[in-house]
Amino acid sequence: MVQFTKVADASELSPGTMKKFAVGGEQVLVANVGGKFFAIRSVCTHMQGDLSLGTLEGNIVTCPRHGSQFDLTTGKSVRGPKVAFVRLSTKDEPAYEVKLEGSSIMIGMP
Repeated sequence: MVQFTKVADASELSPGTMKKFAVGGEQVLVANVGGKFFAIRSVCTHMQGDLSLGTLEGNIVTCPRHGSQFDLTTGKSVRGPKVAFVRLSTKDEPAYEVKLEGSSIMIGMP
């Protein structure tokens, strides 16, 4: 059963911004993409870089360590890390359900 936890008010995340929250023992990255909120794990699946310190372009977050990219709407890896001159593959990020209750951003954790 999914349990929802309030992490922030919607006004705290303007469109094009993201922020990390601790939810149920996980580091969760919440982003506002065009007025919709999405959440994935905030720890890169390549070498545990903090995705909240990366860059956000549209619905793609780029890890600051080696450039892995993830689609915030699904958690899918869209580009692996670049180490030296080699581009590697990486695993997808877990994605979490997000809902608004009034102005509260709620994250669903299994």
